[in-house]
Amino acid sequence: MADWSLRPAAAADVEAVAALRAVVLRADLERLGRYDPRRVRQRLRDGFDPAHTWVIEVGGTFAGCVALRPAAGVRWLEHFYLAPERQGGGIGSAVLAELLARCDRDGTLVRLNVLHGSPACRLYERHGFTVENEDPVDVFMVRRPT
Repeated sequence: MADWSLRPAAAADVEAVAALRAVVLRADLERLGRYDPRRVRQRLRDGFDPAHTWVIEVGGTFAGCVALRPAAGVRWLEHFYLAPERQGGGIGSAVLAELLARCDRDGTLVRLNVLHGSPACRLYERHGFTVENEDPVDVFMVRRPT
């Protein structure tokens, strides 16, 4: 696995994250008949909060991002995107394990939603998430602290 690090996000990171989101989600959104290149970027811009977001760097360069947004006694895992060339090498799993360990120490429940059929579902299940409910587009998952 490559050496990776997390750094706090800044407002200036929003366009790089929006562009990565469009790349990472494209296949799943196309499969679901919901891909719109402008909308996929704008939804990220509208929900981007650098106060609860980290940039994932590999070798000092941008490789992805992840957010843990606090809400009513839980944390929402959001905007977890890793550049395609960095996927499958253990970085995503390591980042997720680190963030979940923080939530476990605080005794915090973690929620997320993921697109139906996304390979990310397997990653989340390996880390203790279970399906809570779903709709035609999204699967909503939850992980209780260990």
